[in-house]
Amino acid sequence: MTAWTSDELARIGAAEELEIAPLQPDGAPRRPVTVWVVRHGDDLYVRSVNGRNAVWFRSAQARHEGWIRAGGVEKDVIFVDATPDINDQLDAAYRSKYRRYAKSIVDSIVTPQARAATLKLAPHS
Repeated sequence: MTAWTSDELARIGAAEELEIAPLQPDGAPRRPVTVWVVRHGDDLYVRSVNGRNAVWFRSAQARHEGWIRAGGVEKDVIFVDATPDINDQLDAAYRSKYRRYAKSIVDSIVTPQARAATLKLAPHS
């Protein structure tokens, strides 16, 4: 895997939303879905508020490849299961970044269901 550039990390990490399109079995991208994205160090993370059963998340798990667009950056990516040991730090990142939204909305991204559906985004080489 390759690393994100500093510019990509800054632009995607600052973006309010991210469009994500996992690849289908035939290699074509699914219709993009809009999700929230957070940066943690030199990594970018997304979660499914609907947990592991969301269609886009199941597609990401099947092929582990897709495409994203955020902050003016379009990139082919690899989806990597996040390790649960960073969930508390990611919860804090989501709460901080999206604090202008109602607590009930932000709480939906830090539920056990959403935490179990956390993916790290890595640039596809």
